[in-house]
Amino acid sequence: MAYGQHQSFYLRDRWLSKGIKNLMEDERFFYNKDSFEIIGLGKNMLQSLRFWLIATRIVQEKFNGEQKKVHHVTPLGEIIYRFDRFVRFSDTASILHYELTKEREPATAWYWFFNILRQQSLLKEELLQLFVEWVSREEKREISTKSLKRDIECLIKLYTAGQTTFDPEEVIQSPIYKISLLEEKNGMVRKRDGRIENIGVAALMYSLLDYRERKGVETIAVDEIVTEEGLWGRIFNMNRATVVNALEILTNHPVYKISFTRTNNLDTVKLPSISAIDYLRYEYERKVETLV
Repeated sequence: MAYGQHQSFYLRDRWLSKGIKNLMEDERFFYNKDSFEIIGLGKNMLQSLRFWLIATRIVQEKFNGEQKKVHHVTPLGEIIYRFDRFVRFSDTASILHYELTKEREPATAWYWFFNILRQQSLLKEELLQLFVEWVSREEKREISTKSLKRDIECLIKLYTAGQTTFDPEEVIQSPIYKISLLEEKNGMVRKRDGRIENIGVAALMYSLLDYRERKGVETIAVDEIVTEEGLWGRIFNMNRATVVNALEILTNHPVYKISFTRTNNLDTVKLPSISAIDYLRYEYERKVETLV
């Protein structure tokens, strides 16, 4: 598992666009001695940007033929850069959040907070203590409490920076705050119930299709969508009623409908035969056409 790689900087507006642009031109951009001057970020911020690009699956880190690290923009990164490079759509923010939280690495604190932590409201100090206890149980090596504290503080900022007009950091707001999944007030951290209009139907469908690809399943039970790690109830903090409402909306998609079967014993969802990436490309092409 991984901790503290963000250098205490949460993801900022326009960072993704800057990172993708430069990596499309140079796959070794992050290792060039003048890269921080080219992109207009400090050296620690540049390291942070590299982390966020990898953690959100916008880029993939590989080794080239010379066994040197390079970064390739993923199909997801290409779609976001083409259609929504400044994260105007709530769907984009939600997909970034989903990619960040769906697996234990490389953003372990985010995975833990949304998939493992069951408390909905608690003091920041209590939140840190629970995280420290969980890490100590899961890890064989010792992890610095200071590093874990930085993770918790960065996590909170990622979802709250820019939420209010009184926020002094509004000018460098996080692109993910708009999905409204978290709030902090007077030292109290509270998960907010996920709302369909804040998350976006396209993002919800994308996450189901991606889950199918990762798990190799054709149908998903509604109970799984509500309770399983990596699905709506955990990742987006959605209750069962909201989950069912969203599924009913997805049965009316003009092309890629889900089949939602409701029985007395088991409610199940059968997904259309399209990959998560192809579906997202289709949806974003439609969005852009609508805006034009």
